[in-house]
Amino acid sequence: MSSPEGGWRRRRAVARRRRRTVAAVAVLAVAAGLGVAAGAGLGRWRAETAEPPTPVTVPAAVAAQRQVPPAPAPAQVLTLLAAGDVLLHGPVNDSATTAAGTDYSPLLAGTDAWVGGADLALCHLEVPLAPPGEAPSGYPVFGAPGEIVRDLAEQGWDGCSTASNHTLDRGLAGVVATLDAFDAAGLGHAGTARDAAEAAAVQRYDLQRGGRTVRVAHLSATEQLNGFTPPADAPWAVQQLDVDALVAAARDARADGADVVVVSVHAGTEYTAEPTAAQRRVATALAESGQVDLVIGHHAHVPQPVERLPGGPGGTGMWVAYGLGNHLSNQDDACCAAATSDGVLLVADLRWQGAQAPQVAAVGWAATTVDREAGHRLRVLSGGDGSAAGTLGPDELRVRHDRVRTAVGPAAPERTAPPAPSGPGPVVVPRS
Repeated sequence: MSSPEGGWRRRRAVARRRRRTVAAVAVLAVAAGLGVAAGAGLGRWRAETAEPPTPVTVPAAVAAQRQVPPAPAPAQVLTLLAAGDVLLHGPVNDSATTAAGTDYSPLLAGTDAWVGGADLALCHLEVPLAPPGEAPSGYPVFGAPGEIVRDLAEQGWDGCSTASNHTLDRGLAGVVATLDAFDAAGLGHAGTARDAAEAAAVQRYDLQRGGRTVRVAHLSATEQLNGFTPPADAPWAVQQLDVDALVAAARDARADGADVVVVSVHAGTEYTAEPTAAQRRVATALAESGQVDLVIGHHAHVPQPVERLPGGPGGTGMWVAYGLGNHLSNQDDACCAAATSDGVLLVADLRWQGAQAPQVAAVGWAATTVDREAGHRLRVLSGGDGSAAGTLGPDELRVRHDRVRTAVGPAAPERTAPPAPSGPGPVVVPRS
């Protein structure tokens, strides 16, 4: 990756397992009872004649060797990681400012193992970049320094959702600047577009696993635009929340070869742990469509429940994380709800066997928090983070951890160790 000393670099380890299938051949013997009876008669016969006995004929169907079917193909699993809002307030940008320039890597470093260990890592950049020639800014009209995209890529993120209530803070120029930076860094992006053709294209990630290509499609939409409206000549600049449009896009993505469809939804009420009725209606409709495997929520800035809803592809259910809280921000109880310091790392296991279609078989989560007084350093609370020095004592860390656990709820288990890569990183399929 980037830093004054040469940068922080993500590490990806490729773990490969070889399994051996053993074919067993069973030979059926003549029943023991038959053998005993024949043996007794044979003894008497030999006393009376020197002629050899007529061989007992064993039916071919019994004597034939019976092949044991080969063992089924081993189950394949890859992990998808998602995180909360990357919300770059002015003080966060100040903490990233060094004598050598702007560098967010030290702020993000607490989650390195989790991001680097995922097979596919999808973040949520809530703010646009400042267009070329314009100064960065924080709340209330955001325009982030371009280094954030560089540093997210260097940490190991593969792409981000970009549709949010702040998408149009810098107009169409901000949308263009953001996506240009994503393309330059090799990151995927979903939810905003530079032209109509790009708006119609779905972001896809291709992963080679088990002798096949697993294709994951990512969609993104926002419920609000903070009073801004898309330019009259660019209505496609940001995807606004429309369930029918999302279902149609998911269906098209599957027709185009997607195995798994993930939808990021920016909606809800800020600082509220309980999902709104509208959030629940959207998630339920997406589940009932049978086209969506996973819904990832943003905007509330505090963690919200993770649940499994009826429906989903094949009727096997669909997981929804209504809100993953804040990943990196300047918010905590000094300005806002105390839980705004907290975030959730969502880890989804995509599983399949042989020619089966991959499905989101399980999800887990880990709690994170931002130590604002220590320069906005991210810390992972699940499993402990004894290596990270900061200003938060054990009691405060415990309070924050318990707060996330309560908000997420009991439907999904907590993970206390980061995932490990199951193969090479994804190919980011360009949208334009």
